[in-house]
Formats: sequence, structure tokens, C-alpha cells
Amino acid sequence: MGLYERYLAYRIRRHEGSLPEHVALIITERDLLEEGAYDTLTAFFEWAFEYASRVTVYVSVLDSAAVPTLRRELETIDAPRDVAVRGPEDRTPADAPIQIGIGLGGKHEFTSAVRNLAESVDAGELDPDRIDDERVEEHLVFPSEPDLVIKTGAERLSDFMIWQSVYSELYFTDVNWRDFRKRDFLRAVREFCNRSRRFGR
Repeated sequence: MGLYERYLAYRIRRHEGSLPEHVALIITERDLLEEGAYDTLTAFFEWAFEYASRVTVYVSVLDSAAVPTLRRELETIDAPRDVAVRGPEDRTPADAPIQIGIGLGGKHEFTSAVRNLAESVDAGELDPDRIDDERVEEHLVFPSEPDLVIKTGAERLSDFMIWQSVYSELYFTDVNWRDFRKRDFLRAVREFCNRSRRFGR
């Protein structure tokens, strides 16, 4: 770790604010085509688990034909924890320290949850009056809410976890994924510590 990174880590340790327990990252399929992209992702997991207990990665995909290949590669990534990978066709909730969504947009995920609830109502298995926030969250593929969302390269969420990220702290960096280093991650954590979270209040 370089001198500046040690300084950032020291500032974070000395801060009285809470650390993010769930860190999320948004990248694109093109980011993963860059040389060394998977090595950076593996390193990102190591950096994140120095502070967090859960990491979610969303890979924004323009070409749906790329999803199967990306999924195979990400399912075999050398990660420090168990990995759950989900795509657009998956409905099973992910419950692992590392969650990866490939082309699984927030609108699609929310629509699938509503459809599942409607089917349960139609089958007489669920009273409509019992549908609340918690019931909706039970049917999301990624039900856990991230504390910190990091987006590289551009200031937009790319249809990521629309429901779950409503109270997340968003950190946008113009550093592209190919150039993302530990110092960039530590800057995001430091920024998180410096913010006063309001959770919609």
C-alpha cells in the first residue's frame, strides 16, 4: 500500500462515523473487456471486505448476447467469499457475501417481484392487504440494501437496484474501471464516512 493509501486508511480508522456494511459497485460489460479487469475486480473484493460484510456488483449490459459468457467468467472468478451470480432470467434471491448481477436491471427486477406477488394473489395464496415493503423485498433478486454505491466512469445509476438503493449513499468517480485503484475505493469510503445519512428524513 502506498503512502497516500495508508493516509486514507488512517483517516477512515480515525473517523467517528459508521463504515459501510454493504458496498455496491456498478461497472459495464465493456469495462470487463479491458485488460486486467477481472484482476481489478478480485482486488476490489479484498479492499471492500476490509470494511464491509457484503459486496454487490452490477454489470450493465448493452448486448444481451454477452450475458452467458460474462456469467461463466464471473462464476469462476477468484474471490475471497462465496459468489452468487444472477441474470435477467433469474428469480431466485441471491444470498451470498458477493452478489453479482449481469444485465439485471432494477426495473426488470421490480417488475418480476410485482408479477410474482400478483400470481400469488391470483392463486389465492396471498391477501392483497398483506402486501407491504417487506413482502416486496422478499421477491427481489437482491433484497439487501447497499449502504454505499460506487459508480465508475459516469454519473448515472444504469438502472441499478432502484428499490434497494433509495437510501444508499452514491459515489460517482470519473475514474474509469481500467484505472480504478485502492486509493479510489478508499476515497469513496472516506466520503461515505463524512456524510450524514438521513434515510429519507
